[in-house]
Amino acid sequence: MLNREDWLMIREMREKGCYLREIAEEVGCSERTVRRALLRGGPPPRRRSGIRSSKLDPYKAQVDRLLAEGVWNATVIFAEIQAMGYRGGISILRDYIRPKQAQRKPKGTVRFETAPGRQLQSDWGQIETEVGGRLLRVHFAVNTLGYSRRFHVWAAPCADAEHTYEGLIRAFEHFGGVPGEVWVDNQKAAVLAHGLDGGVRFNPGFLALAAHYGFRPKACRPHWPQTSAPPGV
Repeated sequence: MLNREDWLMIREMREKGCYLREIAEEVGCSERTVRRALLRGGPPPRRRSGIRSSKLDPYKAQVDRLLAEGVWNATVIFAEIQAMGYRGGISILRDYIRPKQAQRKPKGTVRFETAPGRQLQSDWGQIETEVGGRLLRVHFAVNTLGYSRRFHVWAAPCADAEHTYEGLIRAFEHFGGVPGEVWVDNQKAAVLAHGLDGGVRFNPGFLALAAHYGFRPKACRPHWPQTSAPPGV
C-alpha cells in the first residue's frame, strides 16, 4: 500500500512528464495503482493507530490478581471470569497468561506456627482393604491439630455428614477439648458453595455443630494452592 512519501514521488514525477510505467517502476507498484493515486489527488488517509480491544480487557485486572495469588491454572481462571460475565474463549486467556509465565515465582515451603488449641484440620481419606475375605472400601476421618500435629483417625463406612460430625466429636473427646477453628476441605457435609466475593455458604448441620461446640468454621478455597491447608496445619 502506498504511503505519503510514495504519493509525493508520484506527483513529482508526473509533473515532470514521466509516463505511468516509469513512475510505477520507480515507486515499486503497478501502473493501475499510480493511476488511482493521481485520480485521488492526494496522499492516502492515515490509518488510526491503537491497540485492538479484546473481550478479555475488562477482566485482565482480575486475571492479574489471581496470578499474583499463585493461581496459574487457565481452566480455573477461565471459570472465575466466566462467572463474572466473560464471554470470550479460553485461548485468548491462555495467550494473555503465557508471556507472564516468566514472572511466576518458584514454589516454596513455609511453615507457619499457630498457638496451641487454635486450629484443627479435618479431612477424609479412603483405602481398599480386605475384611473377612472381601475387598472393601473403608473411609477414615483424619483430624489434625495445627500446633502439635497430633491427629485422630476414625474409620467409617462412608464420608457423609453424619460420620463427618461424629468424627469431629470423637476427635474433640480424644484431644480433651475443642479448638478455636476447624478447617474443612470443602466436603458437602460442611461446605455448600463458595462465593466470588470470598464468602462461604456452610452446611446448616455443620454450623449447628460449630455453634454447639463453640468453634469457628473455616473452609479452604477450591483450586487455590495457598489454602489447600490452613496456616499452621
